[in-house]
Amino acid sequence: MDHDDLAGCDLTMPAENTDQVLVKAVEEGSITEEDLDVCCERILELAFRAAENQKKGVAFDYERGHALARKAAEESMVLLKNEDQILPLSPAKKTAFIGAFAETPRYQGGGSSHVTSRTVTDALAAARQQNLDILYAPGYDLRTGEATEEQIAEAKEAAAAADVAVVFAGLPESMESEGVGRRHMYMPEGHNRLIREVCSVNSNTVVVLHHGSPVEMPWIDRPKAVLDAYLGGEAVGEAVINLLYGKVNPSGHLAETFPLRLEDNPSYLSYFGENGKVNYREGVFIGYRYYTTKKQPVLFPFGHGLSYTTFEYSDLHLDKDAMKAGDSLEVRVKVKNTGERAGKAVVQLYVSPDHVEMIRPARELKGFRKADLEPGEEKEITLTLPARAFQYWSEQIHDWWTEKGTFRIQICENAEKVLLEKAMKMDAEPLPPTGGYTTGTPMGEFVKTTKGFRFIDENVKYMVLGMAQAGFIPAEAMEMLDKIPGGINLNVIRMMGQRMNADATGNDGVDTLMSQSLGILYNFLPQEKREELDGLIAELNGQK
Repeated sequence: MDHDDLAGCDLTMPAENTDQVLVKAVEEGSITEEDLDVCCERILELAFRAAENQKKGVAFDYERGHALARKAAEESMVLLKNEDQILPLSPAKKTAFIGAFAETPRYQGGGSSHVTSRTVTDALAAARQQNLDILYAPGYDLRTGEATEEQIAEAKEAAAAADVAVVFAGLPESMESEGVGRRHMYMPEGHNRLIREVCSVNSNTVVVLHHGSPVEMPWIDRPKAVLDAYLGGEAVGEAVINLLYGKVNPSGHLAETFPLRLEDNPSYLSYFGENGKVNYREGVFIGYRYYTTKKQPVLFPFGHGLSYTTFEYSDLHLDKDAMKAGDSLEVRVKVKNTGERAGKAVVQLYVSPDHVEMIRPARELKGFRKADLEPGEEKEITLTLPARAFQYWSEQIHDWWTEKGTFRIQICENAEKVLLEKAMKMDAEPLPPTGGYTTGTPMGEFVKTTKGFRFIDENVKYMVLGMAQAGFIPAEAMEMLDKIPGGINLNVIRMMGQRMNADATGNDGVDTLMSQSLGILYNFLPQEKREELDGLIAELNGQK
């Protein structure tokens, strides 16, 4: 047992028989009774605080709660596909609802997330309440997802008799729940077959998905539209109908990537682990950070989401094009509704490291804002990127650190499609090497610091002159150096190296020099300069 109490976990849920494990840990000294007392105190403190703040005589407003659930569902469902603008549907058209989820929706997760809802609305009932002309066929078994020949035949008959067919499919609760890790991304074959068969008799087919995690869609080219309802909550039926028939314009965007297949996932080779232990070997390349950086084709990218209107982005503005570590950056961009319907645009702001040394994702989402726009309306959106937006986690110092380099500030349609971008230069001191700077540190590392660069640039002449006296530098090279105004510095050495092709590998003189340790320079310095270098090393190591 890993000691969750020391990691800040006070309560094990669901309950596990860990009493003897804890007793043994105390006896062995890996944890103390005081550690357990602190856990108990925090649990009791929470319980007492809840009791003290309980409000008496308050009646819960179920109707208001249901309305909020409907709004949340409408705002978060994602329109994945809408070919030929088949959506929104016309109320005048006869429509077939096919699939048991239309009548008994999968609207919540299993396990500890399961709640008892007072009112659950399904799409079939919601449609009939609005007097829509709806045919219905269940299509498959609600629990297993399997479809019989009779169910398929009934579904095809209903679909063929309708102007539009809407298939409600996804994952039954038996296929995804708490404590049950999925080993594949398939939907039940009954659901997949139902979609294919319905599409074969009605070219105007729409799919509504109910599920809690990404699924493979081998049929994606067949239906004209796909609306992803996910697990839409107790008002899921009303929300689906309002979106399908255009009372609400879709504005949800994917908070995860849908890969083409499970094998494309960055964790595929280590998922489920070995001997009860899972290693998260993908590192920082989790989700879209992996797919985008690797340029891996996906089914639907992170941030994807369609609308019944169109938007145009313009006039990206940064309040500065150069900044220092610790600064924040204000970003402004204009977004305009260029369609004929009111809609909500989601402005997605990404930061993309351009010229940096650390291994980092191609871009990362650092801010977003949803803007409600009438047809033809334009708004300027302002987002602020804090210092943290440019940092990476350093295992060396166990803290966040800012890297010097160029970052591209990007407004994107999703994690893969960049709409607007501008470059911003970051000035920051490098992270000291493990163990700190010493005279054994390569000069190339030392010059990454502002003060280190200045010291070597001003004092490299001592090393050059010393090496010339020792015969390591040709006399003709020294004659050329003596004639250059301003004396010997790093730029002069680079120029000389390029003229003389000093390095057979193609590197100039500075590249060759920078691979050498500070100790070589140190040996040629006069005493006062050695003392200055010692002091600078101590300062950069935080010792002065």
